[in-house]
Amino acid sequence: MIFENLDQLPKHFGNKQKKPCHHMRKRSNMMLNPLQLKHLNHMDKSQADMITLNLEDAIAPSRKREALENIAFFLSHMEESNSFIIVRTNPLNEGGSEEITFLNDFSFDAVRIAKVQTQTEIAQALTLLSKEKELHISLETKEAFENLTHLRIDERLTTANIGILDLLTSLGLPQSLVKPGNPTIDYILSKFLVDAKTAGIHPVSFMFQDYNNTKTFESWCKHEKIMGFESKACMGPKQVEIANKLFNIDSYDIERARHIQATFEANASRNNNGFMDDRYGFIDEPIYRDALLILNNI
Repeated sequence: MIFENLDQLPKHFGNKQKKPCHHMRKRSNMMLNPLQLKHLNHMDKSQADMITLNLEDAIAPSRKREALENIAFFLSHMEESNSFIIVRTNPLNEGGSEEITFLNDFSFDAVRIAKVQTQTEIAQALTLLSKEKELHISLETKEAFENLTHLRIDERLTTANIGILDLLTSLGLPQSLVKPGNPTIDYILSKFLVDAKTAGIHPVSFMFQDYNNTKTFESWCKHEKIMGFESKACMGPKQVEIANKLFNIDSYDIERARHIQATFEANASRNNNGFMDDRYGFIDEPIYRDALLILNNI
């Protein structure tokens, strides 16, 4: 916990600077409401690979300033965290610009801007944002869905999170389509995944809001992993535990990848880039590159 007692909090911002998050794990991205001080107080010990502090649609306009200052307050008193910390701002023209400016000097890892549509918004956000922080986006509009492959104008834009419910509304489609096996949803997720990967952006699949329905959440995670996703938005620790387990790289795949890397590099040093291996059959450069991809995600 950041504070031992939430009833006796300091009256001023602190001067702590959390170290940047350096792990590569992105299995779970847990959304937190910054009006819930108990949730903020456990940011330093969360099992979520990523934590998103939400200033947007879950926060009433009259309480957005309170939520913003809560985030700054807890960040300024937090010395460490196992999670990659993201702040989800409002759209830039609806307070997001001011939120980024206010938060820039506090220690966290990325800003995620809501309802992005154009390269101009990306450029504006990058101009505002401290250069050591990443930029993430919420893909919630049909314009962003169509233009995703063109939005990465800078390497600091690293991650896109699909907001499936808002996107369906933008497309004029009912939210009742969000069911496992629905072909329209599978198409939307597949296009999002491939377009994001084409642009060099990491895709995070949507949040399943029926928090207590862990069976269906697990089904979605399994389905999305087969599709190629590596990350899932989460509501709370129950979903984080499931996502971490299902999107984890198992020990067999890691051992296989390490063997392929070592064996290929040894053979390549002898100018042999394609050969039969006693354990895993034929190995060449594409097999080697796939092994490196696995190892880079540990």
